[in-house]
Amino acid sequence: MISDLKTRLVQEAHDIGFDACRICRPWDVPLVPDRLETFVDKGRHGQMGWMAQRMHWRGNPAELWPEARSVIMLGESYTPEHDPLEILKHPDRGAISVYAQNKDYHDLVKKRLKRLARWLIAEEECQVKVFVDTAPVPEKPLGEAAGLGWQGKHTNLVSRQMGNWFFLGSVFTTLNLPVDTAENDHCGSCRACLDICPTSAFPAPYQLDARRCISYLTIEHKGPIEEELRALMGNRIYGCDDCLAACPWNKFAVEAREIRYAARDELKAPRLAELAVLDDGAFRLMFSGSPIKRIGRDRFVRNVLYAIGNSGLAQLHEVAQGLVDDPDETVADAARWACARLA
Repeated sequence: MISDLKTRLVQEAHDIGFDACRICRPWDVPLVPDRLETFVDKGRHGQMGWMAQRMHWRGNPAELWPEARSVIMLGESYTPEHDPLEILKHPDRGAISVYAQNKDYHDLVKKRLKRLARWLIAEEECQVKVFVDTAPVPEKPLGEAAGLGWQGKHTNLVSRQMGNWFFLGSVFTTLNLPVDTAENDHCGSCRACLDICPTSAFPAPYQLDARRCISYLTIEHKGPIEEELRALMGNRIYGCDDCLAACPWNKFAVEAREIRYAARDELKAPRLAELAVLDDGAFRLMFSGSPIKRIGRDRFVRNVLYAIGNSGLAQLHEVAQGLVDDPDETVADAARWACARLA
């Protein structure tokens, strides 16, 4: 029976390593197309041109694979063991987003998704496709539709059982599985995530302007960042956890079971002076197997120099000075800006 299959599916997902497993239909996100169109029309996607190019798929998952009848949404906790905001008090160190302090979650989650997909095929004849943040799939709205959580005012998914420290993955299948009830919004009057944002990246609750988001600026944005925003980035050199860390629902956060999500000691509070002098080879070696490797040495060192410029530490002036003639003009520009700030 299909209902019995679902029960066994949920148990298998948990045994594999997922903390939550819920199901919806590919077409259970009717509000996504209009919201996505508004987001792009206002230019809030910044340099992420791929969002505009694949809107018909990202806005309607049913078009991505018309044969799919169910979407199995999985959640996997990566709750940090330390306070991710503590690093912001140490201007000589760089703040790296919790999810990037060890192995690349894309690889780990995808392996688990494939294991679950193989199990499902063995149990019941069907077709499957797996996705984890690498295809035009609106994972957060689908997660809400499946009942994993709700999209909070910071636009991230929040769960009453897991807080908001969890990764999302999905298995699309041709099986017609029983669906779960969508989750309701439980943010109430809370504004913690909105008020803590250092760059005021939320024009209104439930709306994000990526062009002001530090996660976007440090990871996706190519070239120099506007000087007004540089000064607001503090020592955040890859991503930003402020809005996630502020959420009061994290009191229910689930401890991460995957040891490879635990922060590497050298990435909890790395010294800016040491990161700034990384050449391409040293950068690749240090961040092998890390999502940070994707942005490349030049963009990473650009971020480090902005943090140095914001540090107020005169002893870092010499480090920045050593990069004012860097072959990459964006790095050189960041170095000159940092020197001017420290002078």
